Amino acid sequence: MVDSVAEHISALDDEDWGVREDAAVALGRLGDPRGVQPLIRTLRDSDRAVREAATAALKALGEPAILSLGFCLQDLNPQVQESAACILADIANEQVLDPLLSAALSPNWIVRMSAAKGLSRIQNSLAIDTLILLLQDKVPAVREEAGRAIQAIGNTSIPKLLEKLKDQNWKIRLRAVEALTLLKPLEAVGHLMILVLEDSDTAVRQDAVRALGQIGDPRAIPLLLSSLALETPSLKLPSIEALGQLRSTEAIPMLIALVNSLPKEAYEDRMEGCTDPQYKKDLPPLEAAIRALGKIRDPQAVPALIQALQSTLLRTEAAEALTQFGQTAVNPLLKLLKTTKNDNLRRHVLESLSHLGWRPGQIRI
Repeated sequence: MVDSVAEHISALDDEDWGVREDAAVALGRLGDPRGVQPLIRTLRDSDRAVREAATAALKALGEPAILSLGFCLQDLNPQVQESAACILADIANEQVLDPLLSAALSPNWIVRMSAAKGLSRIQNSLAIDTLILLLQDKVPAVREEAGRAIQAIGNTSIPKLLEKLKDQNWKIRLRAVEALTLLKPLEAVGHLMILVLEDSDTAVRQDAVRALGQIGDPRAIPLLLSSLALETPSLKLPSIEALGQLRSTEAIPMLIALVNSLPKEAYEDRMEGCTDPQYKKDLPPLEAAIRALGKIRDPQAVPALIQALQSTLLRTEAAEALTQFGQTAVNPLLKLLKTTKNDNLRRHVLESLSHLGWRPGQIRI
């Protein structure tokens, strides 16, 4: 009786790359574990198409290949490391937890990214320490996969992350805050509030404020209002953004006052914003306040936003924010459209009205 698996294994050594490719494809289709080691050797093939066929075949073989692929993560050949990591990203299980944790620290970003994907499949909280390191990776794709892995692990990682908020190393605290931001656990709110009040590092306090906004628990509102009232420079911008995310109506008076605080006379005859440091100092908090008012969507903010719309410095943000208010903003915008002769202002007003569903001819102007 013909042993087709043995024949295809033998064909992996054929001089013709097309024959080798076909053999790898066939071994993946047959699903016989005897094909694992020969296919792993084929990951070193000189032809890319053959290597890709071997990769696909090993993925198809699945569980029988996992342990051997874990050893390949330590191979001296970077190409083999990459291939093994990419395969394990799709088929990994607990057998390769330790090899993937080591691979996640590889100098090769493709290996790190694939390792994070594999850890996402395994969903073991023992991976949290490694994954929070990857949240600061220089490669965006690695950071994204680490974030997904932390989310996949979910609530079982929360106790460890809360403990890391007390770490002596500020970078560890910062990464723990970032991980908690992804998970949004309500039990973290009190711990994050303590960081805002007491942490020695500015970046940690800022990220803790952002996390409170992302989690969305109203218990954080008094603290954020206090940070805004005290005008702590480093916390002002993230506090405004967080209050907007929390849709805090208590923040509306302070946000309106901030929008109205623009010293217009200070900007007369100044150079363009991209070359003037004054813009970078004064405008970001005002722009953030406008965006926050747009998220809160309380009608009492509309007059302040209409006023901001008339400033060239705040016009774009105000026009966008007004589109969040529905019919409440239509009449004030129409009134402004009737009275202004400024072409640029009219264009922004018309764009906002269009987003709100108004069309010329519905109301005579």
